[in-house]
Amino acid sequence: MAEIEEENYSASNIQVLEGLEAVRKRPAMYIGDISEKGLHHLVYEVVDNSIDEALAGFATHVEVTINEDNSITVVDNGRGIPVDMHEKEHKSALEVVLTVLHAGGKFDKGSYKVSGGLHGVGVSCVNALSTYLRAEVNRDGKHYVQEYSCGKPTTELRVEGESTHTGTSITFLPDASIFTVTVYDYSTLANRLRDLAFLNAGITLTLTDRRVTDAEGKHRSEVFHSENGLEEFVRYIDSNKTELIPHVIHLTTERQGIPVEVALTYNTDFSENVYSFVNNINTIEGGTHLTGFRRGLTQTLKKYADDNKILEKAKVEVAGDDFRQGLTAVVSVKVLEPQFEGQTKTKLGNQEVMASVSQAVSEALGNYLEEHPKEARTIVDKIVLAAQARQAAYNARNKILRKTPLMGGGLPGKLADCSSRTAENCEIFLVEGDSAGGTAKQGRDRQFQAILPLRGKILNVQKAVEHRVFDNQEIQTMFRALRVSIGTEEDSKAVNLSKL
Repeated sequence: MAEIEEENYSASNIQVLEGLEAVRKRPAMYIGDISEKGLHHLVYEVVDNSIDEALAGFATHVEVTINEDNSITVVDNGRGIPVDMHEKEHKSALEVVLTVLHAGGKFDKGSYKVSGGLHGVGVSCVNALSTYLRAEVNRDGKHYVQEYSCGKPTTELRVEGESTHTGTSITFLPDASIFTVTVYDYSTLANRLRDLAFLNAGITLTLTDRRVTDAEGKHRSEVFHSENGLEEFVRYIDSNKTELIPHVIHLTTERQGIPVEVALTYNTDFSENVYSFVNNINTIEGGTHLTGFRRGLTQTLKKYADDNKILEKAKVEVAGDDFRQGLTAVVSVKVLEPQFEGQTKTKLGNQEVMASVSQAVSEALGNYLEEHPKEARTIVDKIVLAAQARQAAYNARNKILRKTPLMGGGLPGKLADCSSRTAENCEIFLVEGDSAGGTAKQGRDRQFQAILPLRGKILNVQKAVEHRVFDNQEIQTMFRALRVSIGTEEDSKAVNLSKL
């Protein structure tokens, strides 16, 4: 059989996908996946084009509407996509943008200084993956319209009356034969538009859901607008947290031709909350701009602590993570030619951005620390506390490791164990107090049900510092009863469930 296949394997087996066929054949390569994430990515591609118009200084409003049939309409008041004839392709520029891969205005450095679109595949992918797309362009005093299906024009470009304004409107219905999910989630789109409003101070974005009406017959709608940009973004993220310092350290500058905007503050929590963006695209995997931010933050805070001999007095070794406990920050850079890993753009690769962001953060944070000594000391004290807690947690884990049954610690005295030694069949009931333990023992099946009384409610581990968790007597009792150990030679935080 293999020989027959080998003999028949010839040039005729090599397929060349024309036009947008490749997008329909392998959509995940272009939009990430074909479920909820990819479905919403279609909207982002169209909205990003409108935002690029705003970044270029030609648009101030972007309106997104979820229609009753789960189609989407995106309208902006930019210049409008060009409709004149394209010399090379012999069709209108609008049709070229919507039907030809790697066609767009982002390759010409004169058209857009910075943009989220790079490869010229965004809106043509949306067209390819939609059973219906209607493009409306207002420019040169006329209203132009053209319709498409699955990436192919179904009508000629036509003029439908005159227009007194400029802008572009794109309405599209995702192809249900490609997407596993075709219902848009309002909150997912609202979060994205809110981010864009914070990232582009002064631009107004509107989201309307025509599927939902209130008692007065009005559609659900929200307007997103920010005057102070990232400073408001950080305050929004930290709205439910207790602030450690009253200020948001906000810098807007340009380094080596790269506009850099960063806002950061500290709260009393122990987690790190950092969001990074490149040309308004959320780089969820980070990249060189995030590395530069962390480097600038760490070096500046460590220098301040060393200069004031704070670490020397505390007698503690500080690690990189300690500097970021309780940190909330947003990093946004605008790069002329960003190098992303893949079309879905989740990680930035430009090396020159690292130094630009690091220098900008170091200078702004250094100035803040000098001008606000009280807040500076509060931040450094939290860093020292984080380092001490990390060391204490390491010691506490080692203590639990020594107390496991394998290390001779035995089972806790109040555990009423069961007879069976087949873990899959056994149950353990954690009860509050000895009296509850006595009652539970009377009603249990001794063969497979074990009872472990605990003294009162245990620690709220979500809010507690890590070393307090491992030091807690009741939690140690649970670990020993369950035969769970913490920490290995390779990883001090590893949880070993092999003897559960």
